[in-house]
Amino acid sequence: MIPFSPPRIDQKTIDAVSDTLRSGWITTGPKTKLFEKKLTEFGGQKSTLCVSSATAGLELMLRWFGVGPGDEVIVPAYTYAATANVVEHCGAKVVFVDSGDDFLLSLNAIREAITSRTKVIIPVDVAGFPCDYEGIHSLVVRPEIQKLFLPSTPEQEMLNRILVLSDAAHSVGAWYKGKRAGSLSEISVFSFHAVKNLTTAEGGAICLNLPEPFDNNAIYQALNIKSLHGQNKDALAKSQAGSWRYDIVEPGYKCNMTDIQASIGLVELERYDNDMLVRRKQIFDAYRDAFSGFEWAQVPVYEDENRRSSYHVFLLRIKGITEEQRDLIISEVFLREVSVNVHFVPLPMMTFYKKAGYSISDYPVAFDNYSREISLPVYHDLTDEMVQTVIRAVAGAVEKVVC
Repeated sequence: MIPFSPPRIDQKTIDAVSDTLRSGWITTGPKTKLFEKKLTEFGGQKSTLCVSSATAGLELMLRWFGVGPGDEVIVPAYTYAATANVVEHCGAKVVFVDSGDDFLLSLNAIREAITSRTKVIIPVDVAGFPCDYEGIHSLVVRPEIQKLFLPSTPEQEMLNRILVLSDAAHSVGAWYKGKRAGSLSEISVFSFHAVKNLTTAEGGAICLNLPEPFDNNAIYQALNIKSLHGQNKDALAKSQAGSWRYDIVEPGYKCNMTDIQASIGLVELERYDNDMLVRRKQIFDAYRDAFSGFEWAQVPVYEDENRRSSYHVFLLRIKGITEEQRDLIISEVFLREVSVNVHFVPLPMMTFYKKAGYSISDYPVAFDNYSREISLPVYHDLTDEMVQTVIRAVAGAVEKVVC
């Protein structure tokens, strides 16, 4: 069976983790700090805080911005649950918007959804393809939009407009108009989950790129405190001679990254541009070239004049089929010893959000994209022979079910 997305674990990774274990420093320490520094250099943002997950990073930033009851946060209906769940955790209202044909949230839908209660927009770079950040930022600074914004915290007053909080969980290494993901918005959040291009087993990072008069380094220090119980010193700082004493300055959270995780990330980041992304692009190109020859295939756009994907997920759509036919095709592909997936079931279809009153009928493009989509295996160790096996399995399954 060809797996869908196993993590890349080789001897270099094992050696890096072993080195950390032998060092005696396995929690947040020097390797985490080095990983943060390297990520900042890689993405071009102003500062980076590593955390235990992208989910934790998103929630931490919503809480930092003061999002709470009575506020609204705009979220694409086409995303993973984490993007919306964090809004629920803060007590704010999730406002779903529909997608475009490219799977990304629609600018027109955003405009229609903005109210005087809107505090944050969370664009999601689905499959690693960046959203139109210039379009989104142009929207939130329009005078008539800014006039609607009602700040209620010092952070909101300082920004004085809707915050664009990028869910860049898929897009480490992607490009938009000459800039990398991480520096495309005032705040972006990466995921380093086991199935991501760049993994730390579990983990994430908050990329700070706030405009003046914000002090991104000072915010980094404040977030450090929030991510570690509200403690004003982490373990590394307390380990210095005579520095054991610490204080709890707020009731914080526990979502710091460990040096074990960072050691994996440092290996992956070092070889990311010249190895991982190269191989993933080769796989994307092979799928594109093969499926472009079938009339029934709708191949995803992953590069254009302004954007280049991180090649995270290959979102193949089958033209003119129903959701039920798509599911039959997937079952048939599995019978042919190939694992595939679906990204994503739109959140208004999930039980929690349905019970909360959302209906998928309000998001027709998101449903159409989902109902015809099959995610194909993409990972570093997928060989050319395996890629051809995937292509044959998918084509054979479609032709058996549909043709």
